[in-house]
Amino acid sequence: MKKFLYNRFDKETLLKKIAKDTRERRVISFYRYVKIQSPKDFRDLIYDRFEDLGILGRIYLAEEGINAQFSIPIENYDLLRNTVDEIPELKGIYFNDAVEDKKESFIKLAIKVRKKIVADGLNDTEFDPSDVGTHLTPFEFHKTLDEPGVIVVDLRNNYESEVGHFKNAILPDVGTFREELPLVEEILEEHKDKKILLYCTGGIRCEKASAYLKYKGYQNVHQLLGGIINYAKMIKDKGLESKFKGKNFVFDDRLGERVTEDVLSVCYTCGKQEDTHTNCANLGCHVLYIQCKECSEKLSNCCSIECKETLALPIEDQKTQRKELRKIKYPTHHLTRKLVGR
Repeated sequence: MKKFLYNRFDKETLLKKIAKDTRERRVISFYRYVKIQSPKDFRDLIYDRFEDLGILGRIYLAEEGINAQFSIPIENYDLLRNTVDEIPELKGIYFNDAVEDKKESFIKLAIKVRKKIVADGLNDTEFDPSDVGTHLTPFEFHKTLDEPGVIVVDLRNNYESEVGHFKNAILPDVGTFREELPLVEEILEEHKDKKILLYCTGGIRCEKASAYLKYKGYQNVHQLLGGIINYAKMIKDKGLESKFKGKNFVFDDRLGERVTEDVLSVCYTCGKQEDTHTNCANLGCHVLYIQCKECSEKLSNCCSIECKETLALPIEDQKTQRKELRKIKYPTHHLTRKLVGR
């Protein structure tokens, strides 16, 4: 019988399958910049092997490497290690285990081939992406933060850093990594002689950014190995006081792992202290925003009264509105981002 190398079920069916599966799951991420000769063939290879292990998640492949976030039944964790070590491009790859393990994090396995594993807008032929900065273990990074004169840079998007970040870090106000690198270069222009510490969610953005900064003449560049995910795990294991405050935004259905009890942001609707991200229930909007429980209930899980009214329309009218929106360049959402603790 031919094996299907893609998901064949709708969302409702997938959720039912998850509910019936009583196995505990571990959330893992890993990445590697490595030459992949045929990403499409490589995609089918790992889909076949990963599906057999019960893996659910999102994996991006390109000629430049792999970027993966997924969950796996804990009972298959050791089998995963053996499986990836049998694949030359993945042998010895570092597993970044999440602080929180929730079976609802992913509901299907999706492996996609892209031009790049992270959209950075860079021409990689101009520099050596493998010539990266010095990797610091979470404990080394933790200690280095206290050194006088160090410059700490958050390489994540504004919606990620607003709910959690390291104290005194530079937080570029951008919505994409592509926008961030030129801005970071501009901000750091006067700090070329200082020690620079980079961090991001799991480490992958720091790999490309540190190589780019070294190409631009920055020599004292360091990065947090395994990113915030690894740092949070180290803090928990060693019982140390975290220098990262708030939540770590993650790109799965959880939309965040709490690292400390600090709440650094506010509800976009009412301004109350809040750090829970959600997406507007109006699919014609679907904007990512922060909202408290009270406003969510009042607005039927929508970001505004306008979207709540749209959600109340017959489904065919909603579809018509969405089609009209696709014909124009969707403008910046009417909500104004309110940030505190920056």
